[in-house]
Amino acid sequence: MNILIFGPNGSGKGTQGSIVQKKYGVPHIETGVIFRQNISQKTPLGEKAKVFIDRGELVPDDITVPMILNRLKEDDCKKGWLLDGFPRNLAQAEALYSALEKEKMKLDYVIEIELERDIAKKRIMGRRLCKTDNNHPNNIYIEAIKPADKNGKMICRVCSCEDLTTRADDQDAAAIDKRHNIYYDTKTGTLAAVNFFKKKAKVISVDGSAGVKEVSAALLQKFV
Repeated sequence: MNILIFGPNGSGKGTQGSIVQKKYGVPHIETGVIFRQNISQKTPLGEKAKVFIDRGELVPDDITVPMILNRLKEDDCKKGWLLDGFPRNLAQAEALYSALEKEKMKLDYVIEIELERDIAKKRIMGRRLCKTDNNHPNNIYIEAIKPADKNGKMICRVCSCEDLTTRADDQDAAAIDKRHNIYYDTKTGTLAAVNFFKKKAKVISVDGSAGVKEVSAALLQKFV
C-alpha cells in the first residue's frame, strides 16, 4: 500500500502517520531524513543537494524526486510506503506523480488531515514541555491535554512537574505564518497539491480538530 500524507504544522500529521504506518506495516518515510542520509553517505544526488542547501537555496525537484524514488525502491518498501513531507507544492506534486507513473508505482491513498489555520497556529503556540519528559502531552489550547492547575500555576497533567517550558520556534508567530502560507495556498502551495491528487488517487480527508484517538479512528475507518 503506497500512501502520501498531508497536514499543516499543528495538525498531528506525524502522530497519525505513525499510527497508519504501524497498522499497515509500511515504512514511514520522511523527506528530511532522505536528504540527511544522502548527504551523509555522499551519494551523487546528496552531493548535488548539498550545494544548494549550503547556499540556503531550495533543492531543485530534478534532484529531490529521484532521491525520493531511490528510497521508495529499497527492499523495505516492497510492500508499500507512507511518504511524509513531500510534495509541498503543486509543481512538486505533478513531478512526483509523473515519476511514479514512469516507475509503474501505483499511489493507493492520499491522506489529508484538515485543520483550520487559526486552530493549527494555536496548537503550535500552545505546546508546553514537561522538564521531566517532553513526551508528556500538555497544550493550553487543547481541552483534553490542558496542563493541570496548582495554586494558580500550570503543572504537567501527567506527572505534576511544575517546570513547563516552551520551544522558541513554537512561539515564533512569523515563522509559523510563513510555513502555513505555503501549506494553505490553494493556487500553487500544498493544498493545491492535495487538490491535484484528488483527481489522481483516492483521497481520505479527516477532521484534525478532534482528539488523537478520534482522528485515528476516523482515519482508519476510511481505508477499504
